[in-house]
Amino acid sequence: PTAPKAVVFHTSTLSTELDCNDDDIVLITHTKSGANCVLKKFGAHVLSYQTAAGKPLIMISKDAIMDGSAAIRGGIPLCFPQFGQPDKSYLQHGFLRRNKWTVVEGSEFDTDDAAGIKLELELKDVTVARGDGTWGNDTKLNCKCILTVSIDDKSMTNTLKMQNLGTDAFDFQVLLHTYYLVAMGKALDHELCNVKGFEGYMVDDKVSGETYTLGSDPVTIPDVIIDRVYTPPDGTIDLNLTIAAGVDNLVELTANGDVDGTKVPVSGVVWNPHKIKAEAMGDFGSDQYNDMICVEPGLLNNVPQLKGGKTATFTQVMTSI
Repeated sequence: PTAPKAVVFHTSTLSTELDCNDDDIVLITHTKSGANCVLKKFGAHVLSYQTAAGKPLIMISKDAIMDGSAAIRGGIPLCFPQFGQPDKSYLQHGFLRRNKWTVVEGSEFDTDDAAGIKLELELKDVTVARGDGTWGNDTKLNCKCILTVSIDDKSMTNTLKMQNLGTDAFDFQVLLHTYYLVAMGKALDHELCNVKGFEGYMVDDKVSGETYTLGSDPVTIPDVIIDRVYTPPDGTIDLNLTIAAGVDNLVELTANGDVDGTKVPVSGVVWNPHKIKAEAMGDFGSDQYNDMICVEPGLLNNVPQLKGGKTATFTQVMTSI
């Protein structure tokens, strides 16, 4: 089917129109159900996913920088080989979100069951954010990443495959920094916006500095910025959450990962900038903290090195329920 000339996707405060003739835009449409997804090749960045019922699940900032000069605020930024900046020799969250990816030839599909596409990025094509140390131009390390995005009537699956193309092993973290749209701007309403499934996880609160084990209460956004890392207890491997994201908007999130076939426990991060930080960010609407909650699954702690010639995978599935 012929793609429309423009794609319009919505948050509760804006509509954004993107020209589909732009070579950087990828549109996935599941013909059978009508569900659709918009990506940019820059960062292999998912900008939107809309279910067959017309429900948008992903939030994008109205002030997001879309010209490739900076990472895109909102959507699903890909974080690899690090989350945050534990290694100061290269940029925060790594280099995947700052470079243009290539569509894997012949990877597009649209069947009764699902529709999707693959994009890839090799280190040799990374021109931005490599830094001058671990992943700099003189490094002996080498890698390739392949992102597969698949949609059906009510769910989207994102799978990132990380391949070590070299001989030297390397340390890494991977995380999908997903911005969920909170319907009707209800992010601060604890009844309508919360996350269930982190019970028993160890919490590292990056704002207060506290660490503690979460009890039975769901995670909600407090009256200040929330930036918390949730580490699973012993014996818990995959992540299984239920996200209440505003009026009549429930999302089931599952995530799993492995390194060379060995499953690795999945951590999660919950983030919302709240008013003061939102106002300080030039690429984020000062009131849009009401419209979003970041729930970010990742492999963050005790991740085995990725040895030469081996592959790691990380998958999240979001389902509107």
